[in-house]
Amino acid sequence: MFHRLGHFVVRRAWWVIVAWIVAMVAIFATAPKITAETDESSFLPKHYESIQAAQVQAKAFPAAFTPAALVLFERNDGGALTDADKKAIGKLVDDLTAKKIAGIDKVVAPNDQQGYSQDSKYGMAMVAFDKDHEGDPDKGIETAKALRDDGKQLASGTSVKFQLGGPAGQALDQKESSGDTQGLITMLTLVLVIVIVGGIFRSVLAGFLPILVSLIIALPASMGLINDATKAFDLKTTPIMTVILIVVVLGVGTDYFLFLAFRYRERLRAGDDRKTAVANAVGRVGEAIASAAGAVAVAFAVLILSSLGMFEALGPALAIGVIVTALASVTLAPALLAVIPARAVFWPGKKWMQEPKNARFAALGRSVEKRPGIIALASGGALVALTFGALNYNGLFDMAGSSMPKDKESMVVQDKMSNAFSKGAADPSQVYLSSKDGKKLDQSAFKAYGDKLKGVPGVAEVHLPVADKESHSISEDGVTAQFTVMLKDSPTSNEAVDAVTELREVAHKNAPAGTEAKVAGVSSVYKDINLAMVHDYTLVFPLAGLLILLILALQLRSVVAPWYLMASVGLGFGATLGSTVLLFQNLKGEPGLMFMMPILIYLFVVAIGTDYNILIIARLREEAREGRSPREAAREAVRHGGPTVAAAGFILAASFATFMAAGNTFMLEFGFAMAFGIVLASFVMAMFFTPAITALIGNKAWWPGHGGDARPGAGQSPHAGTHGVPEPAGRH
Repeated sequence: MFHRLGHFVVRRAWWVIVAWIVAMVAIFATAPKITAETDESSFLPKHYESIQAAQVQAKAFPAAFTPAALVLFERNDGGALTDADKKAIGKLVDDLTAKKIAGIDKVVAPNDQQGYSQDSKYGMAMVAFDKDHEGDPDKGIETAKALRDDGKQLASGTSVKFQLGGPAGQALDQKESSGDTQGLITMLTLVLVIVIVGGIFRSVLAGFLPILVSLIIALPASMGLINDATKAFDLKTTPIMTVILIVVVLGVGTDYFLFLAFRYRERLRAGDDRKTAVANAVGRVGEAIASAAGAVAVAFAVLILSSLGMFEALGPALAIGVIVTALASVTLAPALLAVIPARAVFWPGKKWMQEPKNARFAALGRSVEKRPGIIALASGGALVALTFGALNYNGLFDMAGSSMPKDKESMVVQDKMSNAFSKGAADPSQVYLSSKDGKKLDQSAFKAYGDKLKGVPGVAEVHLPVADKESHSISEDGVTAQFTVMLKDSPTSNEAVDAVTELREVAHKNAPAGTEAKVAGVSSVYKDINLAMVHDYTLVFPLAGLLILLILALQLRSVVAPWYLMASVGLGFGATLGSTVLLFQNLKGEPGLMFMMPILIYLFVVAIGTDYNILIIARLREEAREGRSPREAAREAVRHGGPTVAAAGFILAASFATFMAAGNTFMLEFGFAMAFGIVLASFVMAMFFTPAITALIGNKAWWPGHGGDARPGAGQSPHAGTHGVPEPAGRH
């Protein structure tokens, strides 16, 4: 099949190139614009309690004051606020209200009853957005920017400082930080690919070809198709999706280009002319590229079953990107190689037609051949040892704090408010008590119920509902009441999530007869996100593993090899998570890792790392079918496949490592985990563990297929051309 595809592409090279350009422009130009979601609760299904509680709030208290932004005031010299300062703050709020900034519904200034810290160093104003701007992330960010700019202008020349935080302030800072991060990571990744690929082939043009195929053609086409799918299936998207997509498309695109380019150069050295070499290269590695892309795409696509909207959309989006990139790699990339003279592809290198000795990889291959048991034990043992570090994993939920630099204004506000006020005061939880039969609630039961809530460990105070229109704590029809619960810890902390877990139990158990309770708030949202993640781990992971296993079985026509390949992938996952935990929790002293880290490691290390296993196992089978013994096949697979795996793994690991330059905790942890995981996948699993295990199992690895049976004419070099072109003397 892939030999036929290779010959078709060679014969119609210019048509293939033009078709890709036209398709890319058409897809990208006609795709709808999609807005990224920044509200974590929007990613949860409606059957979770935090979402149901929010629906109760919207129905019972449609006019309730919900702050979208928080303004923190303090003296420029850091001293306590005087009466004159407080008067200046009141005037500033009045002037801000008078500006009638589009999207702002109300600004509530601090007063003597609430809003000032006990040490009088800080004052907190709350800002509510209208429904239109609160529900539209883009409009909300525009309002937050205008609010920050106008507020600072009004505060200029006064004794107080204006600082914007809260959800809207964080969304604004996150967008700006994301834009800076995306540009930095993209630039670093481009430079790495150009320099490393160019260095590998000692060529200028070779370094730019994967950029042309992946970034200029495949990426815009992928983004257009992703936006079409997002709109068609009403999926969610996150601010970090674009930057992750760029690295994934460029990373796998560079991998697949290297798979093709190494084999293309190998065929040229074997005596093929340029076009025959391209066709034979596609025939040789096309199946490996297709299988690798299929495994990665399936692993990504299964996330559509995730309970979390962020992964439900991210998985299929990345699957689309990988599929488009793979198609470009077996059609567009060969077409370019077919029309560009080989000397130009490898210019200014002068020795590209000379077969290198590959001394290092030949030596590694001989080591695997002679001592497969020791190699398997050492590589597998290292993975197992690192996996034990994962036992200490602790998930954190402060997405905003972890995904932005600490010096961003909203993060500074959050930190100061946590110290100046009750840590849960800025974003309290709510318990909504509703009548089941539509009758008015018995308000005499409120105090006893509130006392039960206040007795929950981790609860600082509880504000009871009051019967006045301004408080919005008892609905107009009297059937729903809001109990405001201040937690002792930050709403995004694990302690707050644990407190909400018990708060729910107490609220449900002690609800007066004929009523039901729902707990809302940020901590409640994170509790439900945690429950959703557990669901994903027990459903998505096993299903993805089963599908990848099936793909490997179909590619290898074997029921033996796929099992130890999946075992190595599982060890790679555990070792990556364990190493990240050891570095950041044990050595660096972080309280934990972002809650989504395990599923991100699955996405990128397990899925993409499978590429290298597939490339090596395909070469092992190819060598075995040419009549080599299992140990000889392992030697030759490492010798000839090793350089490709090493180059591809190094480039992809370096690409992910660029995330560590983003300047925030989450990107630092993410960049390390992905880079180290890819290093393990390529340099430990694919280079040593897989060939060593295959050498030990022998031809039984290919059972019940015939992967280990020698073809007619066994003993002829597997590197000779398909038309009987002999291999250059001295190759072996």
